[in-house]
Amino acid sequence: MVTTHYRSCNLCEATCGIAVDVEDDRVVSIRGDEDDPFSRGYICPKAAALKDVHEDPDRLREPVERRGSTWHSLSWNEALDKVAEGIFDLRRRHGKDALGAYIGNPTIHSLGAMTFGLAFMRSLGTRNEYSATSADQLPHMLSSLAMFGHQLLLPVPDVDRTSYMLMLGANPLVSNGSLMTAPGIKSRLEALRRRGGKLVVIDPRRTQTAAMADRHHFIRPGTDALFVAALLHTIFAEGLAAPDRLEDMVDGADTLRDLVAAYSPDRVAAPTGIAADDIRAIAREFSAAGAAVCYGRVGVCTQEFGGLAAWLINALNIVTGNLDRPGGAMFTKPAVDLVRTASAAGFRGSFDRYRSRVRGLPEFSGELPVAALAEEIDTPGQGQIRGLVTLAGNPVLSAPNGARLGRALPGLDFMVSIDPYINETTRHAHVILPPTTALERDHFDMALYLLSVRNVAKYSPPVFPRGPGQRHEWEIGLELMARLERKRSPVRRLGGRALRAAGARLGPRGLVDFGLKAGPYGIGRGGLSVKRLLAEPHGVDLGPLEPRLPGALRAGRIALAPPVLAGDLARLRRRLDDPPSAGALQLIGRRHLRSNNSWMHNSRRLVKGKPRCTLVISPADADERGLRSGDIADIASRTGAIRVPVEVSGEIMTGVVSLPHGWGHDREGSRLSVAAEVPGASVNDITDENLIDALSGTAGFSGVPVTVTKTEAAASAASKSDTSAPTSAEPDPANQV
Repeated sequence: MVTTHYRSCNLCEATCGIAVDVEDDRVVSIRGDEDDPFSRGYICPKAAALKDVHEDPDRLREPVERRGSTWHSLSWNEALDKVAEGIFDLRRRHGKDALGAYIGNPTIHSLGAMTFGLAFMRSLGTRNEYSATSADQLPHMLSSLAMFGHQLLLPVPDVDRTSYMLMLGANPLVSNGSLMTAPGIKSRLEALRRRGGKLVVIDPRRTQTAAMADRHHFIRPGTDALFVAALLHTIFAEGLAAPDRLEDMVDGADTLRDLVAAYSPDRVAAPTGIAADDIRAIAREFSAAGAAVCYGRVGVCTQEFGGLAAWLINALNIVTGNLDRPGGAMFTKPAVDLVRTASAAGFRGSFDRYRSRVRGLPEFSGELPVAALAEEIDTPGQGQIRGLVTLAGNPVLSAPNGARLGRALPGLDFMVSIDPYINETTRHAHVILPPTTALERDHFDMALYLLSVRNVAKYSPPVFPRGPGQRHEWEIGLELMARLERKRSPVRRLGGRALRAAGARLGPRGLVDFGLKAGPYGIGRGGLSVKRLLAEPHGVDLGPLEPRLPGALRAGRIALAPPVLAGDLARLRRRLDDPPSAGALQLIGRRHLRSNNSWMHNSRRLVKGKPRCTLVISPADADERGLRSGDIADIASRTGAIRVPVEVSGEIMTGVVSLPHGWGHDREGSRLSVAAEVPGASVNDITDENLIDALSGTAGFSGVPVTVTKTEAAASAASKSDTSAPTSAEPDPANQV
C-alpha cells in the first residue's frame, strides 16, 4: 500500500512543497505538491535526491572513531564520552579559544541543527567560531545591522508585485532564489513580464536568468558597488530621489548624496564595462517604475567590495521609495518571528568587537571570517587553534584556499564532526557523530521564512522513524552540552541534567510550537500552532508581504549613510583609477540546478550526464590562448593550480572565466563513492584567502586573478592528497555517470 507524506524539500532555499510516496518503508516517488499554496507543484531535480540521501550506503548511521587511517564503530555513549573528554582536555590544556567551531550551510536546512545544534556550538564559548555566513551573505547582514538595527532584518524582493526588477550577481533560475525564498521563480519572473514589467540583469556571465531578461549587461567582477553608486549619483543629480513615506524615518540622505557625487556614470563606465548612457537609462527607468526593486546576491557579496555593494543596493531602494512598498523590497512577517524573539533577548547582532589573532579580521555576531580559519590553525603562537568541531560543513571544499585548510587539519590535537558522511573535511576528524537525515526528522523552515516572498508556514513530521540507535542533531547537541556541563564543575551538574531534560521534553517541535503561539499569527481561536499546521499538511498561506516600517526598525529610524559603511568608500574610490591589468583573467563561480555546494554530489541522479566542472571562457580569450572546447587547461592563482576541461562560450564576458564550486572529490580518505567517480577539481584550491572584503572579512570568490594555459601534456591522474597545486584527471567518457 502506498502512503503519501507532504512536506517541504529542504535541499535549498526554495522550500518547495513535495509529496513523498512510500511503499514497504521505501520511497517510490517524490513529486511536486500541487496543493502547496506557495510552490504550487513546482520542484527542481534536487528534490528526488532526498531518496538518495536516505538510502545512501555511504551514509554513516552510527558513530565512528578514526585510529590511524581506519575507522571503527563506537556506541553512542562511548562516542559522546570521547568527544566531551577530548573537548574538555583540550580546553583545560590550552584555553577555550584553542577550540575552533565551524558551522556549515546545511545547518540552516535542519530544524534540529538550527535549534539545539547551534546552541551546543555557541555553548563552547570560543572566540574562534566560523561559518558559511562569511563565505556567502555576511555583507547583507552587516548592511541590515548598520541600517535597520538588526542583522536579520533582510529586505526581500516582492517579486510577485514588482514592475521593474534590477538583478545583480544572482541567477535564481538555477539557485531557486537566495536570501529570497521563491519557489517557481521562473514562473514568477515570466508573470512580471506578462504584466508589462521589466527584468534587467547585471552579471559577468549571461546566466540562465539573464537569458530571459529584457536586458543583460556584462559587468567586471568586483565593480557592482561602483555601478550602484553611479545609479545613485544619477538619481540625486537629476532630481529623481523620491523616498515618499520613508523620508520622515531616514537619516543621512544629504550625506549619501555627497558621498556618491564622485561616482558619475562617465567615471564608472570604464572600470565597470557598462556604458554611461546605459547606467543613466537604468537609473531613470528604475526611478520611474512606480514599484521597482534592486536585488543582489552571491556575486555581489563574495567580492572585495561586498559590504559597500549590499549597502548601496539598500540605499537605492530607499531613496526611490521602494523599501517597504508593495512591489519593492519588503520585510517578511514570519509565523515564528526570530527578529522579535532575538531582540527581546537583547540580541540584534554585533560587529568588530574583537579581531582574529593572525590577520586581525573583524568579528560579526560572535563569528570570525572563514577566510582566517586555516591560518589560525597552522600559525603557531598563543591562541592557536588546536582543536575543531564542525557541524554539517565541508570547508576543505567550500572555504577559500581549501587546500591550505586540508593540509592544516591533520595537525589538530582533536577534531570532531557532526555529519552523516566521511567527506573531504570530516576524514580528518578523530570522531564523527552522524545525525539523522531529512526524511527521518521534523522540519520547519525557521530561518527561510524570514526571507520568503510571501508569508507562509508548514510543519513537516518525519516520513520514516529513525533507525535503531540513531540520534537527531538536537539530541547530539544536548547530550554534549550536558556532558561538558558535568565536567566543568560538580556544583553545576544539576544545570546540565535540567537542560537535557528540558530539551528532551520540548525538542525542536516544542520550540516551534511556542514560537508559533507567541508569533503574529498565534493569537486567538484558530491561531497557528504545530497542531494546526500538522492538520494542514500542504501548508498555510498567510498572505502577501505587508509594510512593516517604522515598527520593525530599532528606534524607528533608517541610517542611510552609517559611518561603518560610508567610511569604506575611500577604498572604492581608488578603484575608479585602477584599470584591470592587461591580459589578466578574473575567475568567478557558477552553480548548476542539480547542485548545491558539495553535499549533493553523492547522488547519482544529480551528477549524471556530461561533466559540469568545466572552465567557461570567452571566444576571444580562448583564441588568445589557443584553446578550444574540450581542451584541458591549467588554471593557476597565487595559491595553487588545477586542471579542468575548457568550454568556450559567448555567455561569458571577455577577461572573465567561470568555474563551479563544490567539486574535487578525489581526496584520499573520503568515502563518497559516487562523488569520487565524477571528474572535477575544487575551485577553492585556487581561490585566495587573502582576497576578501576588507570591510566585513567576507571571502572574495568573485574576481580572483588567474592565468589560464593550455595543457600540452596528457592530463595526469588527479592528486590523491592535498597539495598547493592539485590536479584533476582528464574526463574519461567511460567513467561518466
